[in-house]
Formats: sequence, structure tokens, C-alpha cells
Amino acid sequence: MEVQEAIGTRRSYRFLRPYKPVELGKIQRMLEAARRASFWGNVGALRAVVVRRHHVSREIMDSLFAAVAGYQIDIAPVIIVWYLDWHALEVQGDRLHELVDARALGMDKEATHDALDEILIPFFKAAMDHIKTTGLTELDCGQGIAQATLVAVDQGLGTCCLGSAREEAIRQNLGLPDSAKVLVLQTVGYPAESKEAGGQRPRQPFSEMFHLDAVGNPFPEDPEVVEEMKESGLIQEPAPLPWREDELKFIQKALDIPDVG
Repeated sequence: MEVQEAIGTRRSYRFLRPYKPVELGKIQRMLEAARRASFWGNVGALRAVVVRRHHVSREIMDSLFAAVAGYQIDIAPVIIVWYLDWHALEVQGDRLHELVDARALGMDKEATHDALDEILIPFFKAAMDHIKTTGLTELDCGQGIAQATLVAVDQGLGTCCLGSAREEAIRQNLGLPDSAKVLVLQTVGYPAESKEAGGQRPRQPFSEMFHLDAVGNPFPEDPEVVEEMKESGLIQEPAPLPWREDELKFIQKALDIPDVG
């Protein structure tokens, strides 16, 4: 599957095959994709713990709890706990110097190293408390998770990201540092449902989400572009597809899924 098709089929797969383990090589590819995602200042604050359901204690699994559709945690062969490590921002200056040595920042190496030490790094240190409140670090972590998700789909896997209110229990059971902020729990496994997963889920109107030059001037939506994206698989048939109810009944019986999870 090419990345374009992976984008088109990128949706949450909530129903996974609990009996089929995921090869660690496929998880590694997901993590490598996340590691290579763009990150401000080259700090790379995204971290993860890969939890294999059949290899950890019941206590760990109990801490990986999601209030909405939590049954997914119980059936997923793998749960990736993505977290942000604020400590990475403390050594951001070193990462900038690495960019200079990699010839990705500045023209003159020596002058750029000096400018970093004398101007830019002190500025970042002074503004660090504010930087942590902007959401930029979380945003870049999200880019890494998104790239990992695309790689998962490209490998035939299904995933779904879930929030959790049990950050402290997760921190203690997985040994996360005090500088960690839990972002999402991502279930990973082989889908128990069709690739369409019932069809394209509803989204807000294009014209209400995107603007051109200023808010109030909707970005023009070209019907030809929409048709082109449909033909390439980037836009699929809207949910629910005609057979979705039968598929859900089959999955519920096979996986013992509650009516409301």
C-alpha cells in the first residue's frame, strides 16, 4: 500500500484481532517514522513505551484505561503509550548545534555556532516556560504519531488513539520519568473489520474549516479536485456503508464487545 492510499484509509480501526500478535519489526518501522518527524529546535521530545498485552502484568493493563471505547485496550495485542518528555527541551541548545554540524542550519558553521551560544540559546532558555504553554511541542509530537499511524496502515495494521485519565498510574507502572506528559494510548493490531471500516466518517464542512487570506472568506473547494481525490482513494464513500450493521453484529459476537464501551 502506498502512502497516498494509507492517507485515504486513515481512520480509527476500533476492532482488532486479539489472537494475532504484531511483529516487532512493524512496530519498529512505526517508531522510526515517528523519530524522523519534524520537530521544532530538533529537540525530539516524543517518547513511547510499547506494551504487549500478553507480556505484561494485569496491573499494567489495568492502568491503561480509556473511559470511551475502553474495550479496545482489552483486545489490542499492542498498546503504544506515547508521551512527551519535557526534559528534552532542557538540552535544546545541543540539538541546535547538531543542526549546524549537519549543515541544516546557518551558512558559516563557526559564526552560526557562536550566534547560537550568544543569542539564540539564551533566548530560548529565557522563554522556555512560555514555549511550554504554546502547544507547539505537543503539536510536533502529534506529527510523529501521525507518521507512525500512516506507516502502521501501510503495513496492514489498524490503530486507534485513546485518551486516558490515569496518567499517574501509567507513570508508576511503566516507570515514566517525572518530566513525562502522557499524550495518547494507541492500540495496534491486525484489523478484525474490513479496510473500509464502515466508510468515511462524517467531518465538518470544508468551507467552515478552512479560509483564504482571512477568516470569513472560505477557501474555494474545487469539485474537480474532490473527484480526483475520490478516484485516487483519498476520499471514500460516506459511512455507514450498507453492510456495516451486519459487520458490527458479527464483530460483537466474535470479540464479545459490549453494546456500549
